Amino acid sequence: MSIVVVGSVAFDTVRTPFGEVDGALGGAATFFSVAASYFSPVNVVAVVGDDFGDEHLAVFDEHGVDARGIERAAGRTFRWGGEYSLNLNERTTLFTELNVFESFQPKLPPEYLESPYVFLANIDPELQMSVLEQVENPRLVACDTMNFWIDGKPEALRRLLRKVDILVINDEEARDLSERYNLVDAANAIMGMGPTAVVIKRGEHGVLAFLGDEIFSAPAYPLDKLADPTGAGDTFAGGFMGYIAGCEEVDPANLRRAIVAGSVMASYCVEEFSLAGIRNLDQEAIARRYRAFQSLTDFGDL
Repeated sequence: MSIVVVGSVAFDTVRTPFGEVDGALGGAATFFSVAASYFSPVNVVAVVGDDFGDEHLAVFDEHGVDARGIERAAGRTFRWGGEYSLNLNERTTLFTELNVFESFQPKLPPEYLESPYVFLANIDPELQMSVLEQVENPRLVACDTMNFWIDGKPEALRRLLRKVDILVINDEEARDLSERYNLVDAANAIMGMGPTAVVIKRGEHGVLAFLGDEIFSAPAYPLDKLADPTGAGDTFAGGFMGYIAGCEEVDPANLRRAIVAGSVMASYCVEEFSLAGIRNLDQEAIARRYRAFQSLTDFGDL
């Protein structure tokens, strides 16, 4: 079944101890769409400027992503720059240029309105809510957010969470949103706000998921090559939602598998800069690393 994702398409300038890129295609909706496309059809809603060329649109086309929801506006595409230290969890933002993204008002094409799966990438919660008001009876809604919205628009975010099934955030954001440090307490508090599941990304420490009454933990894949963590969280979300949309039933067992599928995609993402790590994958490479994840935590019977 198809997914509609609403978020940013951007040009990223990134520096890490392992290299750099200037003006590479990025943005939450881009990483999400490419990752999810390996599992399910994807419809993307975003805005780009005059500087967004056919070569950039081709990235969506080559993955079968329906890009009719990408609006073209006069001006420049959203641009972001960041620099990472050797500890790739530490990032310094060098610049943020919202450009056409500043006045973005998501409008879903008629063909997207009945998409059964909806992912609201990290944007203003009022815009996320406007998307939910357009879709018709979605089967499952998941969203992402960040500290900027948690602290800056708490009431709008709370209203949104009452209509969301799954919240995908990192550990710092979970603590900020819940005002609790212990992640078990934090997840329970967040589920009390509306979501029936909370998936907490923990970077190099993997993922901790609260699926109703069940708790599931997945490790991060140990890599000997790390290049760029930009977009890893959005890539995880894409793999996660893409897998779910390909299942006949959304149950705890499939959610666990979806978390590992998302972790597989994120592990490939961080090995290269920008989209290079996930742009040319095949199903065998995904399955091979999925099996490697299984072996990481297979300790047999007692």
